[in-house]
Amino acid sequence: MKILTVDVGTGTQDIFLYDARLDLENGLKLVVPSPTMIVHRRLQEATRQGQPVLLDGVTMGGGPSQWAAEAHLKAGLPIYATPQAARSFNDELEAVQEMGIRVISEDEVARLPDDVLRLELRDFDFPAIESALAQFGVRLDDLVAVAVAVFDHGNSPPGYSDRQFRFDYLDERIRSENRLSAFAYRAEEIPDIMTRLQAVAQSALHSGGALLNEVPLVVMDTAPAAVLGATFDPRVAARRRKLITNVGNFHTLAFRLGPSGIEGVFEHHTGLLDLPHLETLLRALADGSLKHADVFGDHGHGALIYDPTPLPHDADGHGIVVTGPRRSLMRASSLQPYFAVPFGDMMIAGCFGLLAAVADVLPELADPIRSSLHGRGGSGTAPWEV
Repeated sequence: MKILTVDVGTGTQDIFLYDARLDLENGLKLVVPSPTMIVHRRLQEATRQGQPVLLDGVTMGGGPSQWAAEAHLKAGLPIYATPQAARSFNDELEAVQEMGIRVISEDEVARLPDDVLRLELRDFDFPAIESALAQFGVRLDDLVAVAVAVFDHGNSPPGYSDRQFRFDYLDERIRSENRLSAFAYRAEEIPDIMTRLQAVAQSALHSGGALLNEVPLVVMDTAPAAVLGATFDPRVAARRRKLITNVGNFHTLAFRLGPSGIEGVFEHHTGLLDLPHLETLLRALADGSLKHADVFGDHGHGALIYDPTPLPHDADGHGIVVTGPRRSLMRASSLQPYFAVPFGDMMIAGCFGLLAAVADVLPELADPIRSSLHGRGGSGTAPWEV
């Protein structure tokens, strides 16, 4: 049984091919540039070449791609975009046009000059992954499922804060199903408001060929996936209650977890945090005193406390756990954090979280996945024997 998992971040996309016949440490993995970084670099090259650009495809992550688009426009070069692609920068198309991007219809696309560089936007590029692995003799025609994680603010109503909208969504999910895998869905069950998750499913359907029309697709939010993956580090798993923070390239999110599920959460922008600030937030989340206004008023996303019972955060049994590509921010912390390495690889934590979520969302696949995640998987088979 094989499952392809892809955790799409701002800096990298982390890819893990699960094979139930192997111990997880022997699974094949790739850490490669994220889709938004790929678009960023291609836009930079177009700027150097003085070339006009069309952004086509679906809604995807912004950040680096938007910064490169802004630089392209400042150089006096035109950018055209179809409505779906334009929403990668803002759900409100008027705001995209105010940037200087010309939002055009499909009919207008067909009339663009031949010298316009066409860039297809998508977070999930199955053909590219399939082609890369094929160079090493690895085929993906026997997958039983695919799982992809992306960060999704959600499509907030006009005039409503996207940061508050996301926290309304987090609150609704936790209250309805208090577990990290509540942020994972089968493709056909994605809420309408989660437009980036919807775009991943659309990309899979349109570019994945017959295979991805036949196997189930699970999509999930990135930060809960990373935190869920970190729980499979043996030292973290041994703790009855724990606080795990994922310090991502763009967002920092921390969950306080206990026997009843999620006890509290906050989310902030990593670029606005330094070590003292992050320590203050983590201490307040641990002791239950953190308020939504403390984070939202500081241009973060917000905070939620469901159980005010303090969590001791000494290193002896209740230390704060850290994961994520920017985890070095916590290296000198007085909190003495533990840096989780599930199955020996921090960068693939989100993929392990995706696997765990697949077991919940697709119960028919649960037994072998859970056996692998809890150290009972694999058959002792060596990679060269499969």
